[in-house]
Amino acid sequence: MAEPTALPPVDLPALKQRLGRTGVWLASLSTVSADEERRAVATIEELGYGTLWFGEAPTGKEALTHAAVLLSASQRLMIATGIASIYGRDATAAANGADTLSEAWHGRFVLGLGVSHLPLVSGRGHDYGKPVSTMRAYLDAMDATPVGVPSARPVPRVLAALRPKMMELAATRAQGAHSYFVTPEHTRSAREILGPDPLLAPEQAVVVDTDPERARATARSYAARYLTLPNYRNNLLELGFSVSDLDNGGSDALIDAVVPWGDPLTLGEHIRAHYRAGADHVAVQPIARTLDRQLEDLRLLAPVLIR
Repeated sequence: MAEPTALPPVDLPALKQRLGRTGVWLASLSTVSADEERRAVATIEELGYGTLWFGEAPTGKEALTHAAVLLSASQRLMIATGIASIYGRDATAAANGADTLSEAWHGRFVLGLGVSHLPLVSGRGHDYGKPVSTMRAYLDAMDATPVGVPSARPVPRVLAALRPKMMELAATRAQGAHSYFVTPEHTRSAREILGPDPLLAPEQAVVVDTDPERARATARSYAARYLTLPNYRNNLLELGFSVSDLDNGGSDALIDAVVPWGDPLTLGEHIRAHYRAGADHVAVQPIARTLDRQLEDLRLLAPVLIR
């Protein structure tokens, strides 16, 4: 199949404005009831964050129906998958599902796509293909899907990208990149690869706690899973961390860089480092034991992050 030569006609400056400078990333939404999600959405919208990002895992909520729940609970929030696995539905279903959501909620949906991780993909019975070529073929198939939804708007899409080749694909075949479990240094490198125009929207996990021992323990409880996955490990090694930094729950230096902790002013400065490095939008993920605690952390951070 020949590679398409044109991107979907999405107005990038308008997209960036609608996303806002600061969004929220909540993995916990996959583990709570729809009623709890609706309450969280109302709080996030009230606080003034621009976009709500959420993930998809084989044991959690399916991404596109989950997006519909969140869109129906909100009035103006942009809702973004961060990410929907390309192994979770074929390309035709992804294209038609995204069109349906975008048309029904007047362009408030962003389709984030990713190749996920070998253990998660093989666990659901699929063969894990070469990431870049598999994603390229998936995008080809999406773009070849006829638009059948009445008045469907062009749906913005971003790719989960960590390393250069996927970042290059995000620049040419999507509206940009959504990076996860990264540092401002990674954001700077990503902007150089993407060029000046594509959207760059990193996730940033934070722990709102000024006690070093307790905050790092919270951060390690979150980071432990990611430090076992090759995609994240390889990216961190490329950023200059050593194998010893990655093992045994992560060194203090690694934890402080990837999951910063402290008071809202300190965390605000870390997030602004992403903007200085070239991010258009940062999706902040407060790490805490409960959704209520996460919402309270977002309330504490809002005066620093939303201006």
